[in-house]
Amino acid sequence: MTKVSRWTSPADLRAQLQKSWERGEVLAGLVSDTPLFPKRLTLKTPTSNEMIDRFDEVRVWSAELRKMPHCRVDMREFKHRLFGNNALPQAVWIDTLEDALVLLGKRQEAARFTALVELTRQRQPLLLDWLAKRPLNALALFDVWSRLLDIVAWLEQHPRPGVYLRQVDIAGVHSKFIEAHRGVLTEWLDRVLPPDAVDFSASGVSQFCQRYGFRDKPLRIRFRLLDPACALLPGETVQDMMLDAESFSQLDPNVTRVFITENEINFLAFPPFKRSLVIFGAGYGFDNLSQAQWLARCTVHYWGDIDTHGFAILDQLRSQFEHVQSLLMDRETLLAFTAHWGEEEKQTLRDLPRLNAEEAALYDDLRDNRLGKKLRLEQEKIGFGWLEAALLTLDQ
Repeated sequence: MTKVSRWTSPADLRAQLQKSWERGEVLAGLVSDTPLFPKRLTLKTPTSNEMIDRFDEVRVWSAELRKMPHCRVDMREFKHRLFGNNALPQAVWIDTLEDALVLLGKRQEAARFTALVELTRQRQPLLLDWLAKRPLNALALFDVWSRLLDIVAWLEQHPRPGVYLRQVDIAGVHSKFIEAHRGVLTEWLDRVLPPDAVDFSASGVSQFCQRYGFRDKPLRIRFRLLDPACALLPGETVQDMMLDAESFSQLDPNVTRVFITENEINFLAFPPFKRSLVIFGAGYGFDNLSQAQWLARCTVHYWGDIDTHGFAILDQLRSQFEHVQSLLMDRETLLAFTAHWGEEEKQTLRDLPRLNAEEAALYDDLRDNRLGKKLRLEQEKIGFGWLEAALLTLDQ
């Protein structure tokens, strides 16, 4: 039986056709000018010696193939030394799309796809090439297809509308629906809208609004003034504030030093410091700080976790403010708190060109696991006295 399994069986032929379906080739033929059928399937046949030595098995194999429905089997003649002239399969064909659909049990799916093609041909013919490339994705969107076309048509009529997604007035469409389908809408809108209606510098679903001219929720920055003499509000208030990025950029407070920390408790408990403020960081999201050019004249310290991502965030921050200094992200701090070492879930391994020599050496040790497997020290596990001692070394 093991030997026989090397010959192509009816199950093998169905599997070949199923792969064509999963690659989208079967449905793509309904859109493409190049038909898939008739399609010749791969057929592995018995060798000459096998046809002689295992003639009875070969006859069974041949009969099973010839009984397979919705297939055309081409035969070739051969002569057996004992049994005379015989014929064996030499090629198997699926002649029509209908044959393929019946064999796969996909007639309903094909009917749905045909309906999508016709609707798209009527309303957005520029999207037919997308249907040909992603037919199975299209099937998955069958129930919402018409609404997605409505959104495309609305943006054709209102290019770069300058409104929030919530303000798009289309029956049956709400902002969460648009947000849930930003990926496919991006592919569609790039095909349909004129180039001047698309900001191609904005990429990814997070920048969907910017790409197509919607208003986006303003980026917000949370900060605390650490020096009462620099207070922005009267009285002995905490001075814990949050502003949109544009307002923050115009703030220009009377400070000379800025600290950025990723942990909220560290942000709230950060000690007083002359002519300084502290910003509650946002991981890799520093676009909100880019407009604040007054940061360029301040001494800026970044305090993040001692792990590969902490250094990656520091590297990214320096792409906008190259003068940023790291705070408590050094080997001495790491070794002082070995009892609090943890494990980083997933390390980043890329090179970080903006680290200084000491930072780069520690980063290399971490990503290469020289100090321990996926080692990390979270900033909130560093003793607060250690922070206060470090701040004493800075000029006030």
